[in-house]
This record gives sequence, structure tokens and C-alpha cells, in this order.
Amino acid sequence: MEAKAILKYVRTSPRKTRLVADMVRGKKVNDALNILTFTNKKPAKVIKKLLESAMANAEEKKAEDVDSLTVSKLTVDGGPVWKRQLPRGRGRGTPIKKRTSNITIVLK
Repeated sequence: MEAKAILKYVRTSPRKTRLVADMVRGKKVNDALNILTFTNKKPAKVIKKLLESAMANAEEKKAEDVDSLTVSKLTVDGGPVWKRQLPRGRGRGTPIKKRTSNITIVLK
């Protein structure tokens, strides 16, 4: 039984989000929820909410036992980059890249 949830255009950089994703990948669902609850990083909240959504999807698909599921696949890909300019001296501008993430979670 497989359950999947996808979240696109999250306003955190993929590099920072992957740090949190690496802590959770391969764990049981309850262990992953505990880890995400007590992780003090912004992407942890987002991934926790996505994990709960995937659990609800599994329950909707009539999975045998939601608590026995594991996080089999958790990928963080780069989304579109917002490009901005920061004004500098002498009429110049410094580019700023505001990166976004696309997160996919699969439970088995």
C-alpha cells in the first residue's frame, strides 16, 4: 500500500529543507512525527504537515494500519526561483535569489 503527498512552491531553500528531510527518511511514521515536532527549523513544520497529509491519504485509501507505514521516499527538489534586486551604491543592483522547494513524500 502506497500513499503520496506533494507540496509545491514552499518558500524555503531546497538545501535547508533537505537537512530536515534526511532526518526523517526511512523512519516509521510515529518516529518521524516525533522528530519533526521537536526539530527547531522552519522546514520541519512544513514537512510535518505534509507527512500528516500523506497519512490521511493512506487512511482514505483504506490502508491496513497507518501506524505501521514508513517514510519510503522523501524528495526535495528545487522550485522556481524568485529574482529580486537589492539597491547598491552608484546606481547598481545586487541580485537576490529567493529559492523555493517542491517536496514529495511517499509512505509504504
